[in-house]
Amino acid sequence: MKIITVSREFGSGGREIAKRLSDVLGIAYYDSEIITEIAKKADLDENYVAHSLEKGIQPTFQIHFACAFSHISAPDPTVKLLAAQHNIINELAEKGDCIIVGRAADVLLEKYDPFRIFVYADMQSKIARCRKRAGDDSKLTDKEIEKKIKQIDKGRASSYNMISSTDWGDKRGYDLCINTTNMNIKEITPFIAEYARQWFKDKQA
Repeated sequence: MKIITVSREFGSGGREIAKRLSDVLGIAYYDSEIITEIAKKADLDENYVAHSLEKGIQPTFQIHFACAFSHISAPDPTVKLLAAQHNIINELAEKGDCIIVGRAADVLLEKYDPFRIFVYADMQSKIARCRKRAGDDSKLTDKEIEKKIKQIDKGRASSYNMISSTDWGDKRGYDLCINTTNMNIKEITPFIAEYARQWFKDKQA
């Protein structure tokens, strides 16, 4: 089974890389679909679910990924959403080859030995990329966008570090780290796809 996980700094273009890889490799792509499924099963608003998971939690302990989140006693309702996310990600992986964006999927799906990608960029590049996207970011100042980027990445790191022995973004936890600063994502995707193909080929050898 070929599972690819794409972790990324906010504004680095990781989502675009994942989507383009999905098209090139011809395998399923999961991102916002996970939020939709969580909201549906929990009977909650999608925006609430997305915001809660994006914000992350600040536990005073580390949780091993094999633990059942639902059995953990914690006042933060985000824990239950993380439990639902954990289950859904595993269900999607069981369906077959796929690319999953973020959500600590590289840790949760460790048993599948996924190809783990981390995408990053310098701050100015991330700010510029955020401005190009449709939405409220175009109305914010550079400092406001930078603050937003840092807040979102802090939440991602918090949720990730809670279940991983390796820090979010630590190169030792990934098979390929990509710096998208001043890079055209459409142009570099074929090279990333070829690297992934070779990685899976070598693993099967």
